[in-house]
Amino acid sequence: MTPEHQITDLLQAWRKGDSQALEELAALVDGELKRVAHIYMRRERAGHTLQTSALVNEALIRLLSGKQIDWQSRKHFYALVARRMRQVLIDYARKRSASKGPGAIEHIDFDETVMTPQMSEELRRLHEALKELAEFDEFKAAVVEYRYFGGYTLKEVSELLEVSESTVEREWRFTRSWLRKEITNAPSS
Repeated sequence: MTPEHQITDLLQAWRKGDSQALEELAALVDGELKRVAHIYMRRERAGHTLQTSALVNEALIRLLSGKQIDWQSRKHFYALVARRMRQVLIDYARKRSASKGPGAIEHIDFDETVMTPQMSEELRRLHEALKELAEFDEFKAAVVEYRYFGGYTLKEVSELLEVSESTVEREWRFTRSWLRKEITNAPSS
């Protein structure tokens, strides 16, 4: 059995209450989750209080404490963990921004290939824009989750979403542009 199928089988066994399946699953996905968390943390400000392992743990705790999920596949699992990681970082950014007081906004620069957040208000705007995007186009939101937050290549995203690489590239280009517009034109709260 391939690791991909094994992950899906363990997710389904875990959903049915098999606690041993969760332990086996954790061992199988630990490396990949740490890789994704490391990508998230590279985009954070220097001196962030969270470390890679802590981000993985916090995301998994949030995932485990939420409602029971009907796991469809490993990609479904990775996408949800990536969203939880993003939410953890957004919550930390909100707390940090609130502790600095009003007007303490940091800036996001966009380069030609990847949006690179330097945190705070713009990260909140990115989060809100992604939620809005997911409401009208879940596929585009998934591309962003995997490419930007998961750090996957175009080829890896195309495999995860089971579409051509050119489709992913086209959606990624469009969505980056749309997000840039949404974030820069969003009103401050």
